[in-house]
Amino acid sequence: MQIVTDRAADLSQEQTKGLPIHYAPLFIALDGKTYSSGIDIQPENFYELLEGTDAMPTTSLPSAGEFAELYREVAKKGGDILSIHISSGLSGTFEAARMGAEMVKEASITLVDSMSLSAAQGWIVEFAGKMINAGWPKEKIVETLEGLRTHIDAMYTLPSLRYLIHGGRISHFSGLLATALNIKPVIGVSKEDGRYELRARVRSFNGAIKRVAEQVLTYHPKGTSLRVQFVHSRNPDAVARLKVHFEELFDCHFLPSLAVAPVVGAHAGPGMVGVVYAPMSAFAGLPEE
Repeated sequence: MQIVTDRAADLSQEQTKGLPIHYAPLFIALDGKTYSSGIDIQPENFYELLEGTDAMPTTSLPSAGEFAELYREVAKKGGDILSIHISSGLSGTFEAARMGAEMVKEASITLVDSMSLSAAQGWIVEFAGKMINAGWPKEKIVETLEGLRTHIDAMYTLPSLRYLIHGGRISHFSGLLATALNIKPVIGVSKEDGRYELRARVRSFNGAIKRVAEQVLTYHPKGTSLRVQFVHSRNPDAVARLKVHFEELFDCHFLPSLAVAPVVGAHAGPGMVGVVYAPMSAFAGLPEE
């Protein structure tokens, strides 16, 4: 069995080692040039470009035909295909993948909506790969992933709303566009529709970083054992501050922090910091490698 995902998924090399993962491209246009996220441009280069221009980036996704071509190539490796993608509430990628799969009758393709993005999507992909390597049947893998995604949560905060507003990702947030008030949002992804949702409003960025950790107490008691991974868009200092808050509140099992993929950072802008977490109990019985 093979996995197809997209470049909105953030994973460390350690997480992907030995897993049958293939990537559909996602694209960024900036200053008249188009880049394939994670291929033509890496996070460190992208954020340097972003900070050096007044232009706003735009993103685009593969066509159904391009997905079909990818599926045909992956199918040559043998076995079924599990196609796991960025939340359908945030991108048209899942729908393009679905249409592409319908064009490839010769392959058995099962689609999974991660209902997330970045490292949260990456965790779904990671454990799918581990279950495949452990020899689990596809039906059991899909059922397990659907349960796992209800336990995996992500929250983010960012110093500026400029990029989210430009990308149209928060148009449904009533009252949040009052940037003159210098509001710093704490944003999550809804388990209901996979769209961004407002979790909290804070007056300062440092306060919002602290609130991200405190907000987890809404869902898990102090001292809960959590699997934790921080993400950022060129802001390791904010990661360090957020880590201190998590260490004060929870029993954390940390994964390496990640700079978010350019195609994700295009909608967040420089300076974003976030966390993906889930109770360790959610991974009980799952293969570790």
